Amino acid sequence: MNIIRTAAVELSSIPAIAYKQKLASGGSGVKILRLDVDAAAVITVDRRTGAGTPFAKLDAKLFPEEAIDEALEATQGLPYSARGKINVKVFEEKKEAEDVEEIEEEKVDMVKSDEYAAIVARYSDEKGKLNYALMNKDFMQFANKSKIVADMLGAKASVDDMLVFIVKSRAAFIAGKKDSLPDKDVAALIETLDEIDPRSAFKELTAFLRRKLAK
Repeated sequence: MNIIRTAAVELSSIPAIAYKQKLASGGSGVKILRLDVDAAAVITVDRRTGAGTPFAKLDAKLFPEEAIDEALEATQGLPYSARGKINVKVFEEKKEAEDVEEIEEEKVDMVKSDEYAAIVARYSDEKGKLNYALMNKDFMQFANKSKIVADMLGAKASVDDMLVFIVKSRAAFIAGKKDSLPDKDVAALIETLDEIDPRSAFKELTAFLRRKLAK
């Protein structure tokens, strides 16, 4: 079965590869697979700060702090997609990577949605990472021109409600759809984008809306 994860990246600090995956318990984790010995580690990622915490006790000699920091940095901004398990060679023997807490299919439907795919395609840079600055600029331009957003600002609507409306509207437009996602799916889409960059995918947009409300 495919798992929801990013592409794998090769680390330079240790002989290993790493990728980010969605966890059944919620949020995301970065998995590091050693290529020279039979060893793996999972680092859970704090959505607010981007800081990593080992999912279980690990050997610091095999997975030094430098390697963990490199894995977190290298996978930040890479988009999710449904991908197969990774096979790695350890001492000339093939070993299938067991993925910790594989996410159930129904919990990750937004990764497979047209809206998510369209956003990734539109805002990914040449390295395959999401360009959040460009995405926020585009969404703020829409907010500036939208009469509905202006009315919401005048009514002192919450930032969360305005964010949902803006993302809902832009996601439908970018995906070329006439019908917008329901609010619960928009919230799931925002959560998924936040997991790619734990420092908040729409940080600039929400700050922009707060400034508008304060006027």
